[in-house]
Amino acid sequence: MNFASDNTAGVSPEIIEALARANDGAAMPYGDDVVTDKVQARFNEIFECDTTTFLVATGTAANAIALTALSPSYGSIYCHRDSHINCDECGAPEFYTGGAKLVTLPGAHGKLHHGELDTALAATSDSIHHTQPAAISLSQASEAGTIYGLGEIRQIGELAKENGLYVHMDGARFTNALITLGCSPAEMTWKSGIDVLSFGATKNGAMCAEAIIFFNKDLAKEAGYKRKRGGHLFSKMRYLAAQWDAYLDNDLWLKNARHANDMAQKLQEGLQTIPGAELYYSVEANEIFITLPEASLQRLEQAGYGFYRWLDPHSPLIRLVTNFNTKEEDVDGFIKTAKG
Repeated sequence: MNFASDNTAGVSPEIIEALARANDGAAMPYGDDVVTDKVQARFNEIFECDTTTFLVATGTAANAIALTALSPSYGSIYCHRDSHINCDECGAPEFYTGGAKLVTLPGAHGKLHHGELDTALAATSDSIHHTQPAAISLSQASEAGTIYGLGEIRQIGELAKENGLYVHMDGARFTNALITLGCSPAEMTWKSGIDVLSFGATKNGAMCAEAIIFFNKDLAKEAGYKRKRGGHLFSKMRYLAAQWDAYLDNDLWLKNARHANDMAQKLQEGLQTIPGAELYYSVEANEIFITLPEASLQRLEQAGYGFYRWLDPHSPLIRLVTNFNTKEEDVDGFIKTAKG
């Protein structure tokens, strides 16, 4: 069993079936099809407002195109130093924005904090020699698998508004966070000050389906052109839309994320009974960062379990990620093998 990433999982059967249905007959290209219209209406229903949505196939595209709407080329985008846009997107945000600067900040538990943001913003000036504050980007859940509470999001949203900034949410694991908080999608986004969301489905059971959802519709006016210019306007958009249609139907998105979160809780509870095991972060979604004895790690590796040693190839700190398809017997087997 591979616990290295939720990207190692396959695709939910419901989504495979939806793709097969979408393959029957003809449909107008570039999003002028019935299914894409249906998905847009569903997003409006889920988020309790009139959104403007652009479907893309990768999270990097979603984040980069979203950020082009929030920052000019001379702007500053504030993010956590461990954020995906900073560490794992090969400079795509800077490339797509034409040079906007990612200003990285530290933050306990993998999250940005109001005080550090406030201090950083207070130190800026309108000097012609400096990039100008434009946006804040939050990852929900964070790269540490931790979650911003609604109060934390609102506080950052208010700070952004006070300083004339926009707020982006990288929601690659948006639904996992939603399940943990038990709130509505609206409460976790626009009602708390989020202007645009990169809504991920790929890690939670889709094949390749991400969405850029604008709550501030004025910001969306040029995003369609930027998606096209960046090569992410699919001619056969119905295949992206079909994935979203199935993903949101009958609450599959919530079911998948709930299962992944439950499996993460079961896994961390079992591993913490091992002498010497120590959690690095609290387990709030579907990621576990934990140190285990070297003997346990070697047994797991020899048994063929997939996971990352997080700091270096010899680190006792590992990352484990559960997904919609993680089986209880695989979790039990991992724990049993680790115990020896």
